Amino acid sequence: MPRVRTGPDDLVDLASNDYLGLSHDPRVVGAAVAAAQQWGAGSTGSRLVTGSTALHLELEDALATHVAAPAARVFSSGYLANIAAITTLVDSDTVVISDELNHASLIDAIRLTRGRRVVVGHRDVGAVAAALADRPETKAVIVTDAVFSVDGDLAPLRELQTLAVEHDAMLIVDEAHSLGVVGDHGEGAAADAGISGEANVVLTLTLSKSLGSQGGAIAADPAIIELLTSAARTFIFDTALAPASAGAALEALHIIRSQPQLVADVRAHASALQWAAEQLGWTSTTPSGAVISLLVGEPRAAVAAAEACAREGVWVGCFRPPSVPDGVSRLRLTARANLGDSDLARTVQALAQAATEIGIAPIDDVGSEDTS
Repeated sequence: MPRVRTGPDDLVDLASNDYLGLSHDPRVVGAAVAAAQQWGAGSTGSRLVTGSTALHLELEDALATHVAAPAARVFSSGYLANIAAITTLVDSDTVVISDELNHASLIDAIRLTRGRRVVVGHRDVGAVAAALADRPETKAVIVTDAVFSVDGDLAPLRELQTLAVEHDAMLIVDEAHSLGVVGDHGEGAAADAGISGEANVVLTLTLSKSLGSQGGAIAADPAIIELLTSAARTFIFDTALAPASAGAALEALHIIRSQPQLVADVRAHASALQWAAEQLGWTSTTPSGAVISLLVGEPRAAVAAAEACAREGVWVGCFRPPSVPDGVSRLRLTARANLGDSDLARTVQALAQAATEIGIAPIDDVGSEDTS
């Protein structure tokens, strides 16, 4: 049974994807209210019928500008944006090369295509090169998360784009966990790597993480956006994004552009959480954005650790099979830009208690002997 929120509580939230703390920002909430009052509670239809408003077009222009892409199209979720991009651009004469740790929405989208799927090791550029060189198909698409959703590390985007250009392939990058977090202004990993705007690069975005709203988008060459508009089933046959969500996301983009310190703060807090956890004896992944995984191993230990954190007033994610492979259950912590010193102190206390309960020793205690 999922944890149900019944109202505000005093738990420190390190489980949500509200990386910049904008979901409750009065400006973002106010923009959502204003959009609903102007355009209605729902969008009333698909984008090609009655669902497109001037607000949707303004959001698309703002998203494209923010990620340094020439055009963008908004969808009602990031999941549907991934399905649209992959199922529209992949046919039976295409090989799809996918990182083994890609998000489920990317995996599901690939399974819906008629293309041949090749799964390569995590961040294994050599394996991608081999798959491209050995393919019998005319076309190829490389698919990767930008920042991986569980381990929190960054894909080698420059190297992948170099291979894509060499082998006349497309590169689809899911920026769900990098938009608003990577780059000086949170422009995302592709823009930070200098590959956004390339004709063969397609970015998928979510509005529900750093932007604190709901929905998704695709940013790409205008010809690709036009193809998606006329051929992507999750665009044509789905009710358009609600105006309130569009208004909230647009305001969040304005805030990020005007307050780049938010982007620096969330990364600084992620690094601080990682350092503190490692001092307490936890084995941690190194965050490229806001996500930190504390590796536990067995599911029961991970659940016990998450429950210990909750008792200490900190809400963390607990990932275990089938969300992650056997033997690598973990706590997933997500930093936020608006964490205060008291939040960080409470988190350290909670992680210390959780470590004690599942038998993890602080660094100073590891290997020590009683010499009395």
